[in-house]
Amino acid sequence: MKKIIGISIVACLLMAFAYNYKSSKPGGGIKFTHVTLKKAKDEAKKSGKIIFIDCYTSWCGPCKQMAATSFQDEKVAAVYNEKFINLKVDIEKDADGPELARMYKISGYPTLLYINAEGKLVKSMLGLQTADKLISVASSMN
Repeated sequence: MKKIIGISIVACLLMAFAYNYKSSKPGGGIKFTHVTLKKAKDEAKKSGKIIFIDCYTSWCGPCKQMAATSFQDEKVAAVYNEKFINLKVDIEKDADGPELARMYKISGYPTLLYINAEGKLVKSMLGLQTADKLISVASSMN
């Protein structure tokens, strides 16, 4: 029994180390800005970019998995950091969260929103997405 507990602890520590190492690498994935939705819309008007919003909750397993994998992918990061204004919004805790949930009828997590500068929904995706799927979606947008 002690051996199983010891192995479990070591496995958890290794996973935590791998996650922290991967997410702290230079370049480290999609660069999410920490601004209000209003400021993101203002920036979108100036830049002509689409706003990409990762709508998540702190308790969502697939949200955490995507943050540690697909969002850390170098190819995804290159496309999203160039093409979009990237926001990460905790729907339950961030100021814009409840409003986003209401406006875009968010019913599950993670929900990924692509909206224009006026707030019009361009595309929405529900659930864990692969790096290839994220790149495919980004490539389909003008």
